[in-house]
Amino acid sequence: MAYPQLDLSQVKGPKATIKTNYGDIQVQLFPEQAPKSVENFVGLAKKGYYDGIIFHRIIPDFMIQGGDPTGTGAGGESLWGNQFEDEFSPEVFNIRGALSMANAGPNTNGSQFFIVQNHHLQDGMADQMTQAGYPKEIVSAYGQGGTPWLDFRHTVFGAVSDGMDIVDTIATVKTGMQDKPVKDVVIETITITD
Repeated sequence: MAYPQLDLSQVKGPKATIKTNYGDIQVQLFPEQAPKSVENFVGLAKKGYYDGIIFHRIIPDFMIQGGDPTGTGAGGESLWGNQFEDEFSPEVFNIRGALSMANAGPNTNGSQFFIVQNHHLQDGMADQMTQAGYPKEIVSAYGQGGTPWLDFRHTVFGAVSDGMDIVDTIATVKTGMQDKPVKDVVIETITITD
């Protein structure tokens, strides 16, 4: 089985550049593992849907979340206007740098997404993953950080190929109520290259 996150240079499919007011984040998308989520993200990006939207929820050592035009975490809709189903693949995981769909429970995907920023796993987590049957290579990759408790709960549809330093910087911004940044962290635009 191929695990695309372990060698992004070998992955075929569109790439996205998330331009923020903190710098650019390059993402490799995974159309083979999550075709509908990639189609949704690419379609919305090409329509300019994400332009000017903020990262409305930032939790250091966890993730940065955006994609809601209302900036509240309660808004946004998919390319098709309605929620769509989860796409879980045994080839992709919420390891550090994963691009995943945010949701409000099973099969409630819309426009919101997050990037996993967590640096380190809690003690004993690697043993739990091994016991749960995670592949050795993935347990090893989780050594760099990640959020395994989100696996098979949130669709992983891409991974950061360049710009994790920008993600890490964004994760340190001062936040207020509901983990919302005090000063806006803005997605200026998302460009797609096929």
